[in-house]
Amino acid sequence: MTTITWDEEARIFLRKLPQDIAKRIFEKVDTKVRANVRHYLETLVNLDFYKIRIGDYRLFVDYSTIEDKLVIRAIRHRKDAYK
Repeated sequence: MTTITWDEEARIFLRKLPQDIAKRIFEKVDTKVRANVRHYLETLVNLDFYKIRIGDYRLFVDYSTIEDKLVIRAIRHRKDAYK
């Protein structure tokens, strides 16, 4: 089972979101993404990390296949995610 760690920046952003959206993101990460993390990872061109799409939000993550560890670095709304 994949180990998931939330970076402080991601936690702060999650706390600022409306409770229903934050709950949706957290539950999807904790259930579906944890069960099949490679299915949800999308590579970003010319960058060393991945993104996971959840609704209108993008999670920017690091993933170690050796340790099976996912580190959620940041969360952004899709309109601001790539600026």
